[in-house]
Amino acid sequence: MSKTAILNGLKRLTKVPIRPVRFYSVESNGKRIGTSTNDNGVRLSLVSGSLIVGIGLGLISSSYFVSKGDKQVFPLQSTTPLTALDPPRYGSDEDLKLCIKEIIQTIGSDNVKNTEAELDHHTDNGFNPTKPQPHQKPRWIVYATSTEDVSAVMKIINKYNIPVVPFSGGTSLEGHTYSTRPGIVLNTSKMNKILAVHHKDLDAVLQAGVGWQQLNEYLASVPEYKNMMLGCDCGPGAHVCGMVNTNASGIGATRYGSMGANIISITVVLADGTVVKTKKRPRKSSAGYNLTGLFVGSEGTLGIVTEVTVKLQVRPPYETVAVVQFPTLKDSTNTVAELFQKGIQLNAVELLDSSMMKCINYSNLVSKKYDNVPTLFFKISGLNKTVVQEYVKQVKQISQDNHCSKFEFAKNEQEAEELFSTRKNALYLMLDYAFNEIDENAKMWITDCAVPLSNLAATLEELDKITATYPLTHMTLGHVGDGNIHYDIFYEPDQFEICKQLVAEINAVTLKNEGTCSGEHGIGTGKRKFLEDELGSDTVDLMRKVKLAIDPKRLLNPDKVLKIDPLDPSNE
Repeated sequence: MSKTAILNGLKRLTKVPIRPVRFYSVESNGKRIGTSTNDNGVRLSLVSGSLIVGIGLGLISSSYFVSKGDKQVFPLQSTTPLTALDPPRYGSDEDLKLCIKEIIQTIGSDNVKNTEAELDHHTDNGFNPTKPQPHQKPRWIVYATSTEDVSAVMKIINKYNIPVVPFSGGTSLEGHTYSTRPGIVLNTSKMNKILAVHHKDLDAVLQAGVGWQQLNEYLASVPEYKNMMLGCDCGPGAHVCGMVNTNASGIGATRYGSMGANIISITVVLADGTVVKTKKRPRKSSAGYNLTGLFVGSEGTLGIVTEVTVKLQVRPPYETVAVVQFPTLKDSTNTVAELFQKGIQLNAVELLDSSMMKCINYSNLVSKKYDNVPTLFFKISGLNKTVVQEYVKQVKQISQDNHCSKFEFAKNEQEAEELFSTRKNALYLMLDYAFNEIDENAKMWITDCAVPLSNLAATLEELDKITATYPLTHMTLGHVGDGNIHYDIFYEPDQFEICKQLVAEINAVTLKNEGTCSGEHGIGTGKRKFLEDELGSDTVDLMRKVKLAIDPKRLLNPDKVLKIDPLDPSNE
């Protein structure tokens, strides 16, 4: 039947004026061979040779439409609202069995596991505030040892339409590695080789499963590399692929930036097994789209990171740590703002509130006791001791101008290391305090907001007022050099819903102060609603369009960052 005949027939069926429409073949199995939407919002479908007309929302299906020339053509909208989608269609249990059989034939049975211990390890790391449901458990764990392995596995997964969750360090905090759809977890932790270090260019090429601590320890052990390091230093145990996927930060971000600022290029395997490298090794490039930036923060929803070329930083020749205490949070944040306005370069600026200082004193892991008041920890570095001493004088003067009650700096390298290692392991110190002083079954909800530095004091003051109305204990710490704070809340198991309500209020206050719901931990499943509150539905719809362009079957880490299923029951 010709297009003209179809249009003439349609005019006889409806009084709605018909404008020209574009038809694309969808399937050739006789079930549905075409669908389109014209400018009037009339949905047209060809099913088994018959014409069906729907007057509806004017939304085009998320599926690719294929023309006679077998070319992929996208729907005409620039964004993809959730309501424009049909639910994803994944392979059956039988498809999964066949998929696993082929994977075993390809990479060997030693790399494919489904023991209870393996499945439990890949279900929940214990630090995510929202817990996986009983059905949110993987069926199989597949270990890859190379980019080639990942590509081969993804080709098979794509063939059988099996959902897959990338996994490596497993340290994330927002449910990024939950198997929301029963399927496969693809673990890259065995891809842990440092492939090359170019010390003259200050970069290194790493496999996905290399940890940032592993890299820095290796660099320190080699004489010609010992003055180099990766500047991004997020939570212990994190691997570079996960750091890329969440744009992780850490203490060093004040000086060296988040992970995105420390990446030169990445190698990624796409949903159909295609391998792409986003850039070569130069520090700068204007060659096409910034695909490196596209994958940073994508949380494994667009591709599986297998290699990363990272920038290396030069270790400061001389560095000291200063501990400065203040009567109020406002005095401390005003000090930080003034230091940056004066152009004083600091390697790290960490804020700990009075409750967090109480926790550190409680741990007995520091050789001296501090007052339980808001405290700033500074790392101050320079070319030599004389330069650093001049910086210390400036920092001390500005701190005193803002009413500091105590100012002291580490007298030697060992004392400096002690102070910052305590800050680095604050998570475990807080949990120890909670189990002993709050409840043996206490839980901790780690929030991760960031605001412009000028709004930080007002944000913290408002949050403290709100939290005071709840029967919950909290501690605040953060990388305040870039306005990032973790407002961490303790709750007992029966207080989960109360805590969840408080977290929503914290996010609302953060957004009111021009902030973000996630400074460094990502979105996962726990912050999808917050992401839409922050950016608006059109921006999220654009992200969904990008997702569908690269992963049209919605196989890669489904349900993370944004919804991909209109039947998704979650309100988060």
